[in-house]
Amino acid sequence: MDPGLSSSSDPTEKLTIETPEQISLEFPLAGVGSRGYALCLDTLIQVIVALVVVLIVSLTAPDLERSWGQARNWELAIALFLLFCLYWGYFAIFEILWNGQTPGKRQAKIRVISASGRPITAFEGIGRNFMRAIDSIGFYLIGAVSCAIDKQNRRLGDMVAGTVVVHEVEEQGVFYWYGQEKSASAPSVSHEVAALTEQEFQLIETFLARRLDIPNLQRLASAQVIADRMGERLRIPREQRPSDEAFLEEVSRRYRDSVRRS
Repeated sequence: MDPGLSSSSDPTEKLTIETPEQISLEFPLAGVGSRGYALCLDTLIQVIVALVVVLIVSLTAPDLERSWGQARNWELAIALFLLFCLYWGYFAIFEILWNGQTPGKRQAKIRVISASGRPITAFEGIGRNFMRAIDSIGFYLIGAVSCAIDKQNRRLGDMVAGTVVVHEVEEQGVFYWYGQEKSASAPSVSHEVAALTEQEFQLIETFLARRLDIPNLQRLASAQVIADRMGERLRIPREQRPSDEAFLEEVSRRYRDSVRRS
């Protein structure tokens, strides 16, 4: 079954995704306020970097011109190129490399994800920011109006790329991924974990992030479905696994460790 999307009716707007495993995962949508705050921080960074580039050009050009007559023209060309890349590439590059975040979004604790719940691809990151030229018209008036009237708080770039901006998962002020320390009975999955795909790892991460929002019986059932699937993929029989959630936590840790070492 393809992932389905819906918005909840509570005061905090949410994106609800039905996974192929019949698991409902919810993401709190980021509104105009948190997105605007992140944008202000990112714009400030861009302005500071741009001023540094201009300052370097203005300070070095006179000295270079004494020994090279075309130095100023080349420095201006390079400066314009860097400013162009700064404006058009800043958001896309950070969002692709930082898993949907820029420095401003990280500070605001929001993140861009695909509408299916997975991390954005390079194509989606470039596509949503290509439309920034339109969204930014009138000091982002177009983007703000679009977010205000869209049920999923999307600007035009999000609509084109199929992305949404959500709040980071926080439980009682702390980012919640793991519920306990590493279990001594956790299975050895250091070698087998490489068999998982990025989408399977993202399913584990999404469940661990949202499990406190899921009713207890559904949470246990969802954990069992995912753990059985991952156990089959990793060839770890149920009798060799700890509890389902502990097993998923351990798989997530091992996968992250393997990515850091690669």
